[in-house]
Amino acid sequence: MKHTKLVFAFILFFSITLISCKPDVKKTIVSKDKVYSIVPETTKIGWTAYKTTEKVAVKGTFTKVDVEVKSASSAKEALNGLKFSIPVSSIFSENEDRDTKLKKFFFGVMDATDFLTGQLFLDSDTEGKVAIKMNGIEKSLPITYNISGQLVTFSGVLDLEDWNTQNAINSLNKICFELHKGSDGVSKTWNEVNIDVSTYIKAE
Repeated sequence: MKHTKLVFAFILFFSITLISCKPDVKKTIVSKDKVYSIVPETTKIGWTAYKTTEKVAVKGTFTKVDVEVKSASSAKEALNGLKFSIPVSSIFSENEDRDTKLKKFFFGVMDATDFLTGQLFLDSDTEGKVAIKMNGIEKSLPITYNISGQLVTFSGVLDLEDWNTQNAINSLNKICFELHKGSDGVSKTWNEVNIDVSTYIKAE
């Protein structure tokens, strides 16, 4: 009986020793880097123009934009260098008469402006510029932007004079003379246009 107990104790000790000496094998987790890209169909382009000396806001959107999607290792890089094209025929202000006038007497007076084309450049984590071609002229529009999760927002103030659009502004103001007249009797169409853009980024 004593012999049996000794054998059992020896086997138990040997088993514990083997277990304790077993190499510590850890599972290797292979991490896959995410790839970021814009979701074009979520892109919304809003604009705010102004009329009368009281600077009454007129808001609208472009309902269509074509974006050259690219993939990158970060949301910022997925946006940086992005090219886009906006057909001016997609302008929408919830007023059909106004939209017709904008197409014909504003954009229609410009040189080769069936589309607004451009490219986005991000200089820092909050600022950048958009190279916009309009009226046959390419100029940079300074912007600020914010990335919050998947949502990206951009804003900037466009000065139409930078694209030599005075003839187009005069043409629009002439056809909208009474509509752009304020309480002081002065008809005015402002050169300033606020631009607000939002879009979403996906990560795969």
